[in-house]
Amino acid sequence: MTDSPRETAAETATLLLCGARLTDGRIVDVRLSGPRIEAVGTAGSLAVAAGTGDGTRVDLRGYLLLPAPAEPHAHLDQALTAGGPPAGDVEDVQRRATEAALLQLGHGATAVRSHVRIGDVQGLRALEAVLQARRALRGLVEVQTVAVPRLLTGVAGADGLAMLRDALKMGAAAVGGCPDLDPDPSGYTEAVLSLAAEFGVPVDLHTAAADPARLARLAAMSGGMRPGVTLGPCHGLGALPATAVASAAARLAAAGISVVALPQGGCCVLDRGGATPVRALLSAGVRVTAGSGALGDLTNPVGRGDPLEAAFLLASHGECAPQRAYELVSGGARAVMGLPEVRVEAGFPAELLALRGESLTGVLSLAYSRIVIHRGRVVSRTSAVREYCDSATEAVLDLPRQSHREA
Repeated sequence: MTDSPRETAAETATLLLCGARLTDGRIVDVRLSGPRIEAVGTAGSLAVAAGTGDGTRVDLRGYLLLPAPAEPHAHLDQALTAGGPPAGDVEDVQRRATEAALLQLGHGATAVRSHVRIGDVQGLRALEAVLQARRALRGLVEVQTVAVPRLLTGVAGADGLAMLRDALKMGAAAVGGCPDLDPDPSGYTEAVLSLAAEFGVPVDLHTAAADPARLARLAAMSGGMRPGVTLGPCHGLGALPATAVASAAARLAAAGISVVALPQGGCCVLDRGGATPVRALLSAGVRVTAGSGALGDLTNPVGRGDPLEAAFLLASHGECAPQRAYELVSGGARAVMGLPEVRVEAGFPAELLALRGESLTGVLSLAYSRIVIHRGRVVSRTSAVREYCDSATEAVLDLPRQSHREA
């Protein structure tokens, strides 16, 4: 039994991507069959089935074809609230969550992990709304939900623990939360890890990681846990001495803990200050990815949820090279989210992003036109046209519709 008509069609659809450039410089055709890549060959060497028509071809001449990015740290329930207090009912949250997920899809993210607050006066309404948005978006973008309770220890935390259990029964994909805000951070972490082990789901915690001793205890408790533990944004590490950062990074690497940085700004759970030391974490062998955090809420009113912007900021701030920066928001994000690896090779999932441009460095800077492919279907197109008015320069120089640069 399939979940939607979109998925039914996608299981048998064939799509040919023609004349795309890969990061190694090759110009290729890529044939997709359902949700997977069926074949990759030199340009002009592949064909679609006879009688399928022009609708099964996408001309990607002038585009760079990449594995699609994913968004490992969103807050869909809080998104798009910078204009004023939200209504907060299920319908309002679902509308904003759906719009925010589609905005991120338009940027290229074919999978989104959203932290969702539970407890207090809202109970489980926000989670219910995001789960409804997830169902409505199936076939367009994959949405994961992380249940985020406020308190889990002491008398006040008993209700939060019960509600977290209910959230997992409702369909939350991971256990989250913010131990920094609980009177007993270690007790909070222990409760989260215990419940995650019981339900067999991953852990994704908010923490500034500003206290080395507390981080060491967290790493000791989390070491070896499957399906995995993720921390973010860990911006407090950036304010520590280099020796403390190196020691903390070594502990995180040994425990197999992943870190999600938020180079575009803060998120609605923690105040921001400092920057995640991405270079030091990578050097120590920590799995690192980068997310968007706030998308148009009071924490970051100008947040726009663009994975390429996260990669651009990592590269422009010198945390890693452009190629590595993109890998962090694509393959790195998918690994943290427990999703299959994507390569532009036969047999891999057809989760792809085509960007107008000729090199990875160039598209991180100037890629406005984008074609997004999820499960073998084109699910979003953005076309940018730049016009220079009242000038003969454009005609004389034959300027491109969108500027691009070579590596």
